[in-house]
Amino acid sequence: MTATPKPATAATAATASKAPTDRTRIRRIAENADYQRDTLHAVLDAAYVCHVAFVDDKGTHCIPTACWREGEHLYIHGSNGGRLIKLLAKGTQACVTVTHIDGLVLARSAFHHSMNYRSAMVYGQFEKVDDKAAALDAFMRHLAPGREQQARPGSSKELAATTVMRISLAEAACKVRSGGPNDDTDDLHLPVWAGVLPLASLRLAPVPDALCSVPAPDYVQNWAN
Repeated sequence: MTATPKPATAATAATASKAPTDRTRIRRIAENADYQRDTLHAVLDAAYVCHVAFVDDKGTHCIPTACWREGEHLYIHGSNGGRLIKLLAKGTQACVTVTHIDGLVLARSAFHHSMNYRSAMVYGQFEKVDDKAAALDAFMRHLAPGREQQARPGSSKELAATTVMRISLAEAACKVRSGGPNDDTDDLHLPVWAGVLPLASLRLAPVPDALCSVPAPDYVQNWAN
């Protein structure tokens, strides 16, 4: 299966010439490139997990971890003793990715099947965050706005065992595809169904803990609305 480009437009052509660095310049299906900050922020803000790729003396690794954005940085956290945190703290170069799949694009030919998606890639080095408590409050807000005012904050012992890190969004790029299939003209007559099978994340009704007797706050009651 190969990714099939959507028709180029003036808007996509304009954004495709503004890669922040050479390694963020999208070459394959360049008309799907999007270097706008609003697009980058939206892709990251819709994510709860990112994948962090790096190399150490044992090989190449790609580790999924929780993430959240504040301003022009993407944040992660972890145990002080974790391999990912220890390596990133040394200034190891990393590549962070986030992908959302919005649909399966079914073309008349197998070759032109594709997917609709929103993706982001960030390059650079992570740095430690000094104010861990404030950063983790922001993480709580990302999970559920208002949660940071209700959940017990991290104790001094818990904070001491945790490292919060962030990577600048200065070197980042997005790639986005939407729309239907792009079949070859010669295939348009084929008696094969073509179109998009949409995909979306679905919020379901909250499930309270069996030992919880506290009334659900607004952000819980409205979760599935």
